[in-house]
Amino acid sequence: MKYIIIGLGNYGHVLAEELSALGHEIIGADISDSRVDSIKDKVATAFVIDATDEQSLSVLPLNSVDIVIVAIGENFGASIRVVALLKQKKVSRIFARAIDAVHKAVLEAFDLERILTPEEDAARSLVQLLDFGTNMEGFRIDQDYYVVKFTVPKKFVGYFVSELNLDEEFHLKMIGLKRANKVTNCLGISLTELHVKNELPGNEKVEEGDELVCYGRYRDFQTFWKAI
Repeated sequence: MKYIIIGLGNYGHVLAEELSALGHEIIGADISDSRVDSIKDKVATAFVIDATDEQSLSVLPLNSVDIVIVAIGENFGASIRVVALLKQKKVSRIFARAIDAVHKAVLEAFDLERILTPEEDAARSLVQLLDFGTNMEGFRIDQDYYVVKFTVPKKFVGYFVSELNLDEEFHLKMIGLKRANKVTNCLGISLTELHVKNELPGNEKVEEGDELVCYGRYRDFQTFWKAI
């Protein structure tokens, strides 16, 4: 896919670099020479432009890419003006970064395809990590429901899947299991790889290093974690 990323600060830079590494064509744009210089060798093209200027913005192939991402965060006014200009130019798919609730509320008025809240998402992930006290990953479905992946507690090791009773006891639906397998690479070094087991027969035993993927309410995950 082809993306234009406007704003190459920390967030925009990482976004551009990671998408490019995955094989996507990235066009970057920023008002800062140094930011453009730091990314130009890692993306298809990078422009030094003031995207808040309508004529300068027209340099970018806005209507020949799949998505335009406004990654500007530190300058509220610039972010809103760039989004307004993109809407004026009939750009169909716009993602924009919001740094706080007010910024998000203003962006919502533009009826964008997606509003990105990286700071909020990062804070929420940290809250989950601190709350559960373990390495885990959570995906928020709505205000109450989450999909959470976590390494199985030691007390679960050796039990059959059917014996966990997560649904009955904690109202958590187990939707997947990742099994840790030892593999040897071309240098003869032993590594651990995790593979998803989509089929979960009741007579499958939980092994050390396995990861469970469950769906349920956040408060039920809290109850579950306190119980173990």
